[in-house]
Amino acid sequence: MTISLGELAVRFGCELHGDPAALVDSVATLGQAHGRAVAFLADSRHSRQLGETRAAAVVLDRESAAGCPVAALVSENPRATFARIAAVLHPRERPAPGVHPTAVIDPEARIDPSAHVSALAVVGAHAAVGPRAVIGPHCVLGRDVRVEEEVWLVARVTLGQGVTIGARTLVHPGVVIGSDGFGFAQDGGRWVKVPQVGRVRIGADVEIGANTTIDRGAIEDTVLEDGVKLDNLIQIGHNVRIGAHTAIAGCTGISGSTVIGRRCMIGGAVSIGGWLSICDDVVVTGTTMVSHSITSPGVYSSGIPLEEAHSWRKLVARFKRLSSLYDRLAAVERAVAKLVGNARGAHDD
Repeated sequence: MTISLGELAVRFGCELHGDPAALVDSVATLGQAHGRAVAFLADSRHSRQLGETRAAAVVLDRESAAGCPVAALVSENPRATFARIAAVLHPRERPAPGVHPTAVIDPEARIDPSAHVSALAVVGAHAAVGPRAVIGPHCVLGRDVRVEEEVWLVARVTLGQGVTIGARTLVHPGVVIGSDGFGFAQDGGRWVKVPQVGRVRIGADVEIGANTTIDRGAIEDTVLEDGVKLDNLIQIGHNVRIGAHTAIAGCTGISGSTVIGRRCMIGGAVSIGGWLSICDDVVVTGTTMVSHSITSPGVYSSGIPLEEAHSWRKLVARFKRLSSLYDRLAAVERAVAKLVGNARGAHDD
């Protein structure tokens, strides 16, 4: 798509330093940009690249604008503004409405005429596909599934019975939503399966990364509120609730019945135990193990950074000695306290 810098400035509330009639048609990095591309600067560490860029325009903050050798789109949040410009210049092309002849549609399913259902997709009884939704190839929608307007299931997405997906949500390949949660009861050394009768409810404007899995609730529903963003390869257990606009990076696992608040940021490979509560506006850094509830906003971390193997083995040996060292130190403190007490008694006499 081709658009003028003047139109971009008006649409996204930027202050333009340059020719408003200049045309752009793509986005690129500062180092790789050409004369019709828009780049951005969100980190002063890349200022050297700014001075050498050949972009048509750069999205940046006011402080950096003076050093920009090309047109500048000045924004209070350059990264977010660049993302919106990129979406305009590189729109996702929606396939034409209609149902592919190889798709299997239950007679009791409802498909909006403006929706697209791709090859080899399966739509179950009483499922509903909303306006301008896209059901990609090999997707499976179970009984009573509801997909709202402009939802996009890219490919091989499986939605279990009763799952609901809110408007404009994007679901990447391989995602499974609504499979049974990990629920079993012990009886005489054997496991008895606990029926999983809840659903999964996904809000609007959610994005779910490839091969992520979201379990249905055991009794109550598993819920993702509006604007949640999930990376690839995330496991969300049954009855979990994730608050609006929380973002979670890849390979994180969330155990059942945990509640995560709004606007949280969870790093990659984080492990979150079950039946916990995390309040709003919490940041959890990568590889952290969350074993108790978090009740105050802030940044939380655990785990030990990488060490050279020989140094790591020495540290582990020291960790193993901590208990005995603690006992010895406690004994020394008791002995010192006794000596001090005796000395004071002698002084009083």
